[in-house]
Amino acid sequence: MPFVLTLLMTAIVSGISTVRVVGFQGLADHWLGAWLWSWVIAFPVLTVILPFVRWLVSFIVEEPGAMPAPENLE
Repeated sequence: MPFVLTLLMTAIVSGISTVRVVGFQGLADHWLGAWLWSWVIAFPVLTVILPFVRWLVSFIVEEPGAMPAPENLE
């Protein structure tokens, strides 16, 4: 999952940033370089911080079934 996630997210973000800076002229050349650098950084970072992010989310969000169901109010 981290591999595919970083491929898609870095492609989208670097594409948007590249279009904003250089426009659509020469987009492919500039975007490919920007995307490659952003992926080379994003994949290892995500791999390292993913356990912390999972812990943080589990700390903030309760798991389904962790709370007792409310009593029937009939």
